[in-house]
Amino acid sequence: MKYEPTYESLQQHAVPDWFHNAKLGIFVHWGLFSVPAWAPLTGELEKVVEQAGWETWFAHNPYAEWYANSLQIPGSPTQRFHTEAYGGNFTYDDFVPLFNEAARQWNPEEWAALFKRAGVRYVVPVTKHHDGFLLWPSERTSPAKKNYRSERDIVGELADAVRKHGLRLGLYYSGGLDWTFNAAPIRNLQSLFDGIPQSPEYVAYANAHWRELIDRYEPSIMWNDIGYPAGTNVGELFAYYYNTLPDGVINDRFRQGPPERGGSAVEANEPAKDQHYDFRTPEYATYDEIMPYKWESTRGLGFSFGYNRNEGVEHHLAPDTLIRMLVDIVSKNGNLLINVGPAADGSIPELQRKPLEALGAWLAVNGEAIFDTRPWTLAEGRTTGGTAVRYTQKGDALYAILLDTPRGNVVTMEGLQAAPQTTVQLLGYDGTLDWRQEGAGLTIALPAELGQAPAHALRLIPQPSSVAG
Repeated sequence: MKYEPTYESLQQHAVPDWFHNAKLGIFVHWGLFSVPAWAPLTGELEKVVEQAGWETWFAHNPYAEWYANSLQIPGSPTQRFHTEAYGGNFTYDDFVPLFNEAARQWNPEEWAALFKRAGVRYVVPVTKHHDGFLLWPSERTSPAKKNYRSERDIVGELADAVRKHGLRLGLYYSGGLDWTFNAAPIRNLQSLFDGIPQSPEYVAYANAHWRELIDRYEPSIMWNDIGYPAGTNVGELFAYYYNTLPDGVINDRFRQGPPERGGSAVEANEPAKDQHYDFRTPEYATYDEIMPYKWESTRGLGFSFGYNRNEGVEHHLAPDTLIRMLVDIVSKNGNLLINVGPAADGSIPELQRKPLEALGAWLAVNGEAIFDTRPWTLAEGRTTGGTAVRYTQKGDALYAILLDTPRGNVVTMEGLQAAPQTTVQLLGYDGTLDWRQEGAGLTIALPAELGQAPAHALRLIPQPSSVAG
């Protein structure tokens, strides 16, 4: 269909199967902030905001990609670090030649190969973060800063590499903030919304960028951040995108005004009631139940999206935690967009590579229970021994994923009623498993050689019915 620039027409766009099926994406935050690669170890967004408030968050921002803003807050840990490391006369813009020099070593093929091994289905690189530095050779650079862009076409080179490996490309663009147009430091939630440039010049600039990105790179995802200037008819932009790329998807962060005040960490990107989007984007957060709409949880492997040299192994997701997180999110109709923050030279630190490699190894055995699935009647369950279970389904199959290795080789799944002809298999093992119905529980004999793993996926055909609750 041809989409019109109206809410009613845009709402006719259905989330395409590819996005429902994909389940796992990679976010990439790489830019000038990757040169200092520094932020304090404050903690995760939602927890910090709830406990200490937004002003504490911005003054001690653990997101290294916010380095330029943190640098402007007097007495902030970032400002103190910067003065000690680079001196008082060294500006953020002085990182430009350092980044361009380091980026000459970058090999996009190595990124794409790692992402493929990790089981990723789509990749979303930053094209422009809040600092306004562009990572593609745009026809428009900021009028305030001449040639404020990377020497290499980072977006284009990465697009070619990931598509070579059969992955889709999405694009992140900071439409709400651009510190080359409005450099006022952000200290709280009010100044965050006030910081969105509203001039006709910026409206034309951001719209031209999005159309240029669409035409040049054909992204499968428009991943905007921190809202959008109020003077834009985003309906026209969305209609142009869908009419150009009908199977594309748009996130929920194009809000054109501040949400109602509440204090939650998610409210900065809370969509308006009449705002069109294809999927929601909780940040460092997930949902507790199956959601009726498509969503995508996004977070870093550590506390930051951009590379932060301060983070150690204790600040990163352990491989087992990452695997269980993905399973939980998928069971509730979500995707996981997990972030990598490369160093200035484009290398991905080992602390980030390790959990991704482990995730890929697990998915190589158990990916059938994740990819191309849909939520079942229930997302969560448990065994009588207390092991947590998550459910997904595909066709006639129900997948029951144990979120740990149970003690012993017999488990009873609470609340499942199976038909007599049901076959039960454990992914990664040959043959079928013996089972019996015991009242409202399904007891399954696991292989004697079952090894330790963060999760084990059972396939049951035909699907048992749920008698839980």
